[in-house]
Amino acid sequence: MDSVARPFDPRLLRQVPSTRRDVVLLGVLGSAVAIAVVTAASALARALAAAVELRLDPPAITVFLLALTARAALTSGLGVVAARMAATVKASLRADLLGAVGRRGPGWLAGQRAGELATLTGRGLDALDGYFTGYLPQLVLGVTVPVGVLATLIFADLASAVIVLVTLPLIPIFGILVGWQTRVATERQWRRLRLLGGHFLDMLSGLPTLKAFGRARAQVAAVREMADRHREATMRTLRIAFLSALVLELVGTISVALVAVPVGLRLLGGGMTLAAAFTVLLLTPEAYAPLRAAGTKFHASMEGLTALDQAFTLLAAADGTISGGTRTAPRGGGVIELRGVTVAYERTTALHGVDLTVRPGDRIALVGPSGGGKSTLLNLLLGFTAPTAGRVLVDGADLAELDLDDWRRQLGWVPQRAHLFADTLAANIALGTPDASRERITQAARAAALGPVVDALPQGLDTVLGERGHGLSSGERQRLALARAFLRDAPLLLLDEPTARLDAASEQAVVSSTLSLVEGRTALLVAHRPALLTAATRTVRVDHGTLHELVTA
Repeated sequence: MDSVARPFDPRLLRQVPSTRRDVVLLGVLGSAVAIAVVTAASALARALAAAVELRLDPPAITVFLLALTARAALTSGLGVVAARMAATVKASLRADLLGAVGRRGPGWLAGQRAGELATLTGRGLDALDGYFTGYLPQLVLGVTVPVGVLATLIFADLASAVIVLVTLPLIPIFGILVGWQTRVATERQWRRLRLLGGHFLDMLSGLPTLKAFGRARAQVAAVREMADRHREATMRTLRIAFLSALVLELVGTISVALVAVPVGLRLLGGGMTLAAAFTVLLLTPEAYAPLRAAGTKFHASMEGLTALDQAFTLLAAADGTISGGTRTAPRGGGVIELRGVTVAYERTTALHGVDLTVRPGDRIALVGPSGGGKSTLLNLLLGFTAPTAGRVLVDGADLAELDLDDWRRQLGWVPQRAHLFADTLAANIALGTPDASRERITQAARAAALGPVVDALPQGLDTVLGERGHGLSSGERQRLALARAFLRDAPLLLLDEPTARLDAASEQAVVSSTLSLVEGRTALLVAHRPALLTAATRTVRVDHGTLHELVTA
């Protein structure tokens, strides 16, 4: 991750264009701070020189106070702009990351560790606060203030200006040398944090399984061990940060001494005026201070920069995934054609050059062994998976050119495991039709044989479900998924084994509701149970990525 070592990642301006204005504003404010620093130091030098001669210089004192006030106000302005920039970047990147995950689809998401993604979008991006509010303003001042100081010292004392010009690069050089070690330590720390977050979420999700197999205590010990490793990595990073602060302070102090000693000797020898000496002595530390502060704050921002780099990497990889076009999808579904479609994953090929035509009113049962490619076929029509080769056509229009949101509004989808949210029963049924009336929601629930369940609940449709539908049985959850499809009233239905993992009574209720749902519609049903095959007008066997239509007697 070489980009982590950069003080500013140019990808930020491309990914979040609104930050360009803030970057320009930071530069303007930083230049104004440099002017205020030089003005305040020059005015204070004149006032001190006058005081040594037992004189009072009111104009110099007034200018000093005004410049000091302006410096404080401008520095606060830098902080406000940086904080606004941090909030904008975090909000934008979180939205982009969620959009990227949506474009990649459930197939890609199933192969990822959800905890690591959650850590990246949550704790990872929050770490950018240290970069934007701490390091970036000091980085701007580390450019503008030394330039202003050097420009003033050239006129005040050329010899001191040369010494500052020669020693000033030592601070960033030493900062870079220490930064290499910090980058390695921070990447290790961030990697341990992601693993810890991912493993902890996996453990919570699989707690019933761990309990059943007697592995819960072992996983607690594993989490404790991972937490200890993260703690050790964090302490190594902090140790390097403290040592680097010591190095930068030492370099800065020696550099100031290299200027101060000759100035004192020349002042004693009469080769320099008192006002010029005060100006040099007051301005020299100001040249090194922003760079020293930037060096120390850079370590605190490294975690955020690491997360930023990973976010950009994920977003760049998502550019090649299916995102659809802008064409309006044909109304009513139309004729769907798969022409020479191949879907290849990293380790396997799910479909090999398949051809299939689905006409309006067809109810096609997809049968075959598990892993044959049936779910991949449905994911193609949902737009979750892009063909590696071949085309998916809807009334002659390539699905890749259609507005996928518009296309999905014409689909009713019942997956194997319908995800239910921690919300009311009514809200879960109306997920795809949020503006549906209460009467329509009730009718959809009755049509899906969910009526007795609703009647038995204490608050009926207003009953709040637990996470993932906790409180309902598997059969009831599947009937709720069917109720969503009834309410959607879509012309094309995609059902992925709606009777999987159900007992006999639940299966009978779901089959009855499914037969009613597909009546008069175009449907593709992944079916393993004979009862569902009675609803089909065509049967297609999907086996090892190939399609063979079966002739029914």
